[in-house]
Amino acid sequence: RVLGQNPGPFTLQGTNTYLVGSGKSKILIDTGEQNIKEYIDKLSEALGSDCKIEAIIITHWHGDHIGGIPGVIKLIGCDIPVYKFKRSDNVVETDYNYNYIDHDHEVKVDGATLQLLYTPGHTADHMAILHKEENALFSGDCILGEGSAVFEDLHSYMNSLNKFLEIKPDKIYPGHGPVVNNPQNKIEEYIKHRMQRENDI
Repeated sequence: RVLGQNPGPFTLQGTNTYLVGSGKSKILIDTGEQNIKEYIDKLSEALGSDCKIEAIIITHWHGDHIGGIPGVIKLIGCDIPVYKFKRSDNVVETDYNYNYIDHDHEVKVDGATLQLLYTPGHTADHMAILHKEENALFSGDCILGEGSAVFEDLHSYMNSLNKFLEIKPDKIYPGHGPVVNNPQNKIEEYIKHRMQRENDI
């Protein structure tokens, strides 16, 4: 995990970004905010002199997840694929030339097969990523390490939480906050909390 160096009320300790892969080639999940030199320095330090990033996966369009793309590309020194789901047919994203993908697309690197799962709710383009070898889930902002998440669409969000229940991950790596070591409890807690809130309204 490489912390985005952007702590705040909405980002908690900061945006979690993740370097995935057991070999010299890595995949980076999310990129933090724009123009945060400390983050790029930490990322460079984590890579060391031997490792390189061969692809970026973006969980959703919010600035604290996509903002660091230009800085990461500059660090790498060449263009690489940036995988993402489309926001909608009506939204033209001009901030980067994304590689739009479909649900269940797989990206592979040494030691990791990553299955990209369409999990809307927090945003219309939200993605979670299943690390198949470790049965670990990168949950983006659908589930946080602490506190509750916000969402754009309740119905989609509940469907995504139920998808997580079916996956039964052994661990959740969230977009913000600490790693979740008891995923089923956390997912059930989120569903229960949301249902209680709806019943109260």
